[in-house]
Amino acid sequence: MFFLRKSRLEPLPVTMSGVRMGERALQIGIADPTLACAIAAKVGLSGQAAIAVADDHTAAVARAGAATAGIFVDVQVTPLDSLPFEGDSFDAIVLHATAGALPSLEDAAGGAMLREGHRVLRTGGRIVIVEGSPRRGLGRWLPARSQPQHPGAAVDALRAAGFRAARPLGEREGYRFAEGLK
Repeated sequence: MFFLRKSRLEPLPVTMSGVRMGERALQIGIADPTLACAIAAKVGLSGQAAIAVADDHTAAVARAGAATAGIFVDVQVTPLDSLPFEGDSFDAIVLHATAGALPSLEDAAGGAMLREGHRVLRTGGRIVIVEGSPRRGLGRWLPARSQPQHPGAAVDALRAAGFRAARPLGEREGYRFAEGLK
């Protein structure tokens, strides 16, 4: 599958997230603070960016990344199956499942996290899951970002959590993308 980027400087997961200026975007978990801040910066001053993480260390990393990037992000330390946001609060959710910091999407904790994402997403909103994918060629000998789940796990988990039109978006540069709509 071929993906066009708006800019060579923009990381592929930012492009694939589909987050736009003025939107209310929530990121659940972070694997790379630079990537998380780039997605948060896409909403601009007219939007709202929030990051939900499970522990204080990850929150400190997210806040330091935001300070370095010069952007405002509301970082919340919270159980990921009980988000501190009202229902229908966000236009887009990006779930960073690449570092193994989030529960497996195939177990009960992962399902609860996705159902909570469904609750805080507005009708017509979208969720994008960014996972590590198996590397091919010489890249398979390099250390992996995480152990990826089977290719359809994210789509199956999205459907089980109540998202409609769940589909894989593709694989590229060591990432696998899936999306669902509310």
